[in-house]
Amino acid sequence: MKDKAYYEDVNIKNELKLREMIQQLPKFCLDFFLGIDADKSSRTKIAYAYDLQTFFEYMKNSNPSLKKYEIRDYPISILDSISPSDIEEYLFYLKYYEKDGVAHTNDEKGIKRKLASLRTFYNFYFRKEFIDTNPASKVSLPRIHEKNIVRLDVDEVARLLDEVESGESLSKNQQRFHEKTKVRDLALMTLLLGTGIRVSECVGLDLDDVDFNNNGIKVHRKGGAEAIVYFGDEVREALVAYWNERVGITPAEGHTNALFLSLQKKRISVRSVENLVKKYSRLVTTVKNITPHKLRSTYGTTLYQETGDIYLVADVLGHKDVNTTRKHYAAQEDNRRRAAAKFVHLRED
Repeated sequence: MKDKAYYEDVNIKNELKLREMIQQLPKFCLDFFLGIDADKSSRTKIAYAYDLQTFFEYMKNSNPSLKKYEIRDYPISILDSISPSDIEEYLFYLKYYEKDGVAHTNDEKGIKRKLASLRTFYNFYFRKEFIDTNPASKVSLPRIHEKNIVRLDVDEVARLLDEVESGESLSKNQQRFHEKTKVRDLALMTLLLGTGIRVSECVGLDLDDVDFNNNGIKVHRKGGAEAIVYFGDEVREALVAYWNERVGITPAEGHTNALFLSLQKKRISVRSVENLVKKYSRLVTTVKNITPHKLRSTYGTTLYQETGDIYLVADVLGHKDVNTTRKHYAAQEDNRRRAAAKFVHLRED
């Protein structure tokens, strides 16, 4: 009997978590989550629930007229009582606040996301004519100052894979575990660097998602779509080496079809891959904070530099909107335009 599909299991857990979070929000919020159910993933809805929870907790603590209510009992009429100034003060609060003794901070991107959630929330009720005002629409989204893409250089990629293969620079304790996991680690790191797949797509791979005849893997993209991603000879070599090792392992119950296994013989987790990437990348660079997403950026940047085809990069990375890709790789595009200036000479020297 085949295991329950990884993504099916994740979706069930997310759905249960969402229902639990909705129970902490005003009762009228249920209409919102039912109304957006069709076109939003469970992860997106959980993000909405978290952002709304933060907003209503802030309003309860800052607005004297709301302190007498439990958040769960807030009437929908309170949405009309909130002004654009209240929301601007909330955004200012988000930069730094404490909850249950833990400090929380939000950068420009985090604040913009929370305002976007609030706008979607208000738009829903305003469009349905449940409320008369839409203060969130009158608050400007914060400007995001773009940061340079953090990625590995070509020589750093080579050194990283060398470190994964040899383990020579690891501590004595790390080297003991390295002997047990080096083939898996090399396959996993080579796959991330050689295909640009997301870490969630990587840990979700099953044995029957790998096609060595066509050098392809079937991945589940954000939103549930499936796609075939192809890999080159270096990735194939590392995957075959791990495959030969993997078929000799008896997995824990419920993890029979998982491709990448932990030492406990269970499907490897996103957190474990993040820690694995951090462990090896620190041996190569201490000034760059390398994460699985940075390995994805490394692949995307290299592919764009080699092809100059932004649409190909968007397609391979699974971006629904090419503008997302263009925004991330604008610096490389600018470098190409600068280089073009060197090829045109108006006068002979």
